[in-house]
Amino acid sequence: MADGLPETLAEFFWDCDFALLSWQGQRDFIVQRLLQSGNWQALTWLRGELGDPELRRWIEQHRGAGLSPRQLRFWEVVLDLPRPKVTRWVHSAVQQPWERRLSR
Repeated sequence: MADGLPETLAEFFWDCDFALLSWQGQRDFIVQRLLQSGNWQALTWLRGELGDPELRRWIEQHRGAGLSPRQLRFWEVVLDLPRPKVTRWVHSAVQQPWERRLSR
């Protein structure tokens, strides 16, 4: 088991040495990866670890960076994020080349 991380999260870190990951040392990386790719079980663990107020602060501090428009709207509802902020983040995400492929 990685430092403080359940083994069930290993599949989301396929490109890293999971045993070397540390919640204390790579928290931002872990949070972002789980928000981007985590399943329900991983997101439940993340919410339990951080708590919704801290997860909300994290997303706001990072301005939704790396999350798809769909993910941003999901977290808007779940965490009661301000709609105008999320809308700006969605517009920014749509401007990214990878996301633009969906809007054609």
